[in-house]
Amino acid sequence: MRTPRQQRLRQWTWAHKWSSLVCTVFVLLMCLTGLPLIFYHELSGLLGLGIHPPPVAQGSPKADLDRVIGAARERQPGMVVQFLARELDDDTFWYVTMGSAPHATQGRKSVAVDAHTAQVLAEPRFTEGFLWLMYKLHTDFYLGLTGKLFLGFMGILLLVALVSGVVLYAPVMRGRDFGTVRQERSSRIQWLDLHNLLGIVTVTWALVVGATGVVNTWADLLIKLYQRDELAHATARHAHERAVPNHQLGSLQSAVKHAQGAVPGMTLAFVAFPGTDFTSPHHYGVFLRGDEPLTSRLVKPVLVDASTTEVTDSPDLPWYLTALALSQPLHFGDYGGLPLKVLWALLDCITIVVLGSGLFL
Repeated sequence: MRTPRQQRLRQWTWAHKWSSLVCTVFVLLMCLTGLPLIFYHELSGLLGLGIHPPPVAQGSPKADLDRVIGAARERQPGMVVQFLARELDDDTFWYVTMGSAPHATQGRKSVAVDAHTAQVLAEPRFTEGFLWLMYKLHTDFYLGLTGKLFLGFMGILLLVALVSGVVLYAPVMRGRDFGTVRQERSSRIQWLDLHNLLGIVTVTWALVVGATGVVNTWADLLIKLYQRDELAHATARHAHERAVPNHQLGSLQSAVKHAQGAVPGMTLAFVAFPGTDFTSPHHYGVFLRGDEPLTSRLVKPVLVDASTTEVTDSPDLPWYLTALALSQPLHFGDYGGLPLKVLWALLDCITIVVLGSGLFL
């Protein structure tokens, strides 16, 4: 007859074994594909995908945003501007994303425009090449939302395996010093001890990366929820109005100026044009951010009438989009520059060993 304690340990062992067996192959693939993505910006430069505007004198004025958009439209005539954005740590150029319609996701084109001269620098292709392959395998297996939700479920199983592993570590190590790797003849015993040691050392990191990865797989659903609730509420009084046609849009420069005036002390992160995911058919969605390491990841939306360029509302992001905004860079160690990325990569490699040894065992 088993004691209650033995029964609980048996249940935890069962949970650890089967959650690990089901998710390990997929999590191993996530670790392998995630490794180059940690160094996405660095590898982009090495692969010749970086944008390098010509140098300008310090303090040179920035080009009017309407000129920037105009340059992109000239390069891609007949396409509709969807987003204007820039790199977090580089304000020397803009990315202008364009599509066949405001809501179109297929066939998008990106145009990089110099922030000072409004000259087109390049037409980067983000949807091809090695890094794109790694990104798609890491995020959705080329299966869209279905793939993301499946990987999210695998992430939940990973969290179950981690928590159950922590619970089982003390009973397994009873009578032995922390970190002991027994030098037995059986390689299985050595791999078991190594698996337990590396697993407990990296468990906090794995929990953080696993949890943020699960949140990231819900991104599409969270954005839909934002559109249905907060965004619909903020733009309810415009619901009866017709969408603002592309050729009747007001000045983007004026819209951004008014948005920054409504929320002083913040810089422009990106602009969503009317009809895209982050705004209504009647508004520019001007998203501002802070300039500190943490606040730079938190954006403040300002809705600007696309015809008059006057601010109509500046609602706070709902908590779930704030969580999403914080989880995305944390997942790839993109908060502390190259040193943190190197640490993330090292922990990723150790986790690969933990997963491989788990499969072996």
